[in-house]
Amino acid sequence: MKTFEHGGQIEKFAGELNCRVDEIIDLSSNINFVKPQINIDFNTLDISSYPTYDKLYKKISSNYGVNSSQIELFNGGSSAIFTLFRHLALKTCTIYSPAYLEYKKAALNFGYELNLINRFENINQEVKENSFVIFVNPSTPDGRYYDLEELMKTWIEKSCTILIDESFLDFCDKSSAIKYLETYDNLYILKSMTKFYSSAGIRVGTIVSTKANIEKLKEFEPMWKLSQFDSNYLQAALDDKLFKSISKAINIKNKIELENILKSSNLIDKVFESSANYVLIKLKSLNAKEFQEKLKPFKIMVRDCSNFDFLDDRFIRVAVKSSSANEVLKRALEEIC
Repeated sequence: MKTFEHGGQIEKFAGELNCRVDEIIDLSSNINFVKPQINIDFNTLDISSYPTYDKLYKKISSNYGVNSSQIELFNGGSSAIFTLFRHLALKTCTIYSPAYLEYKKAALNFGYELNLINRFENINQEVKENSFVIFVNPSTPDGRYYDLEELMKTWIEKSCTILIDESFLDFCDKSSAIKYLETYDNLYILKSMTKFYSSAGIRVGTIVSTKANIEKLKEFEPMWKLSQFDSNYLQAALDDKLFKSISKAINIKNKIELENILKSSNLIDKVFESSANYVLIKLKSLNAKEFQEKLKPFKIMVRDCSNFDFLDDRFIRVAVKSSSANEVLKRALEEIC
């Protein structure tokens, strides 16, 4: 795999199999397969004038229980990450890894001294003072949720600037790090709403922090970063009041199905506990590429995790999708065995 390659290369995969994209079961992409109801006619949108975001700010701030002055919107989560690295201009970055690969890419691009902490084996490793600390919670690619109380104390004692990535927190009922903003200023929280609201093509990422931090961020940001289509789609998604509870319930049920299928397969050595909408597995004898090849006749894509730090070519991420997708995977694993 390429160093910073992600999952979800569905068109390329369909081309290799000479089939239609809609025939592929994409278990490599961790975008929610449950979609909100969107009651909007995009043909009626007025795109002749510049967009305003007041309504969007209000709905997002209400969704996360913060003030509008505590959030800044970006053209996707990755854009927010790169902007924050550039804006903070710190010297040292500590990433609790494995983690979303854009963090490592941003740190290298902006000349940070990079320190990686293996959170599987050495999560209490000491961090450098004044470091820019990155922690993804729930984590990726394994989906584990961490109670950060003790780590937060350590980071604060070291005067670190902290970024907690909560892109997948909406999939579970765990606590947000937003509560720490009351007692510590150098904290930023990333909310990549397009994962949960099944809209990766709608580019909206949100940084939550103190009012003072957000004001400083805004100083160097362009006035218009989101299109009317982005803004109106997400507003309409947030208007679906039943979506959160329905989506969580379906994902939890289907994740239990998926975990049971994976645990019963002789091909798999370990299934990692997850609070997100994906599961990390460790293969027994096959490597990731061999496993992917064996799934091709079933038109199933999974995520090779060999380019994540501290993981090797025996690790695969499998996303939670429909019950019918689970059944096809189950049949595939049984036939491969």
